[in-house]
Amino acid sequence: MKKILLGATLLMFGATAFAQDLPQNPEPGKCYVRCKTPEVWKNEDVTIEVAPAYKKIVTHPAEYNTVTERVLIKEAGQRLVVVPAVWEDKTVSYTAKEDANKLRVIQATFNPDSETIETKAASANWEMSEKAPDCESSDPNDCRYWCYKPVPAKYVTIPLTKLDKDASTVSDKVPGYEKTYTTKVMVSAPTTKSIEIPAEYGNINKTVLVKDAWLEEVTVAAKYKTVTKEILVNKGGLTTWKEVECELVNNTILPINWNLGSATLTSAAKGIIDTRLLPVLKTGVSVALESHTDSRGTKESNQDLSERRAQAVTNYLISKGVNPSKLTGNGYGEAKLTNRCADGVSCTEAQHRANRRTTFRVVNEK
Repeated sequence: MKKILLGATLLMFGATAFAQDLPQNPEPGKCYVRCKTPEVWKNEDVTIEVAPAYKKIVTHPAEYNTVTERVLIKEAGQRLVVVPAVWEDKTVSYTAKEDANKLRVIQATFNPDSETIETKAASANWEMSEKAPDCESSDPNDCRYWCYKPVPAKYVTIPLTKLDKDASTVSDKVPGYEKTYTTKVMVSAPTTKSIEIPAEYGNINKTVLVKDAWLEEVTVAAKYKTVTKEILVNKGGLTTWKEVECELVNNTILPINWNLGSATLTSAAKGIIDTRLLPVLKTGVSVALESHTDSRGTKESNQDLSERRAQAVTNYLISKGVNPSKLTGNGYGEAKLTNRCADGVSCTEAQHRANRRTTFRVVNEK
């Protein structure tokens, strides 16, 4: 009977294996996943104008402001005050009699003298001598000598008086003298002093125009939308079996440190995805993503948060060129806690952090 049952079991296993088209000649201890040869796509951005540019006129009303203005009620003025002169007594010295000179006459003095005056100048006369006694001529002019004899000058002496020293004067000093008198001297002249009378002011309120009504032409830019379309480069679709590491068939934790209440991937989280998950997807397999939260918060908000975390990882993988058909993502909120940290249980931050996790596993493609 046991042989019959064993034979039936082997027959059913063979029929099942044949029906599922299992890998031929599998090795014990190995895991296989059904894959389809991937289609090779490339993304191409197409930008289209979804709304044209146009001009929009916006009118702005006039702007007013109420201001308080200080106005002049009475102008500033001046009041004149007479400042009288200031006098003081002053003793003044004056010359009552000026210094002078008294002249004394010294008479002229004379000396007796004489002066000889030539009354007839010296001259000469011709004189004829007597006729010589032995002259034999009967002519009376003969035998005579003519001599030119000098006639001395004639003088007369006249007595006279000569001036010895002429008359002169001698100046004798006659000193003057000083006297004083008292007078009133003006120290400062009379003046007027101006006293300022301040102006008087009051306040008035008035509405002033800050800015008149004006218009503004606003150019509304055209709107564009960039659509990313996938272009098939190589067609896939052939079903094959691919050997994978058996640990990838089970849920493998991506050590992403999700911040409390956040579904945003940090740069560190992106680095983990790049090194742990992308190399697996590049082999052509499909991956199921699961995201979880800790128990803090409501079940509804945690469910939504876990779904957003799964979607964040999915979107990042798609941005890195992974075909969306190779990805499934689900959120489980706080439904699958890894420890005892349920609602109402006191736990450490490290224990709560263990529940904020994202896992992945390789799945068969139908």
